[in-house]
Amino acid sequence: WGSIEAGSETDDVVTVAGPDGTRLLDVSARDHGPSGGTDRLPPRLLGMWDSVLLAYEDRSRVIPDEHRPHVIRRNGDVLPTVLVDGLVRGVWRASADAIEVRALEPLDDATLDDLDHEARHLRRLLADREPTVFSRFGRWWDRLPDGPTITIGS
Repeated sequence: WGSIEAGSETDDVVTVAGPDGTRLLDVSARDHGPSGGTDRLPPRLLGMWDSVLLAYEDRSRVIPDEHRPHVIRRNGDVLPTVLVDGLVRGVWRASADAIEVRALEPLDDATLDDLDHEARHLRRLLADREPTVFSRFGRWWDRLPDGPTITIGS
């Protein structure tokens, strides 16, 4: 990103408003999934130990305090997360034929459509890998707060 000046845009990078109104850089609308709008950040499925979740001194900018104990385990492990509008709103895991999401907050239909689009891309990436590689972490899933488990990407 070194060649991008603050406030500039390219064909691939656009400026969007962050949750607190600050200007953030994001990929262009053509990569935002089916809804395509740039009025909000696209939802993303982040992997375990993603740098977005680890790199902040103030993690509350990405992980609301009430979700932190469910996402960052006491031993420092970080679950795969669902990012909506730049904030963690759930966690996910791969199954043999889909991606399962445990929503920590309600997710609207447009967000679920975009997440389904993202999950289909992720499943193509994971196609040649063991789908249950993180199954030893299943006990985490069992300890998450009650909520819907949503199957996407199948």
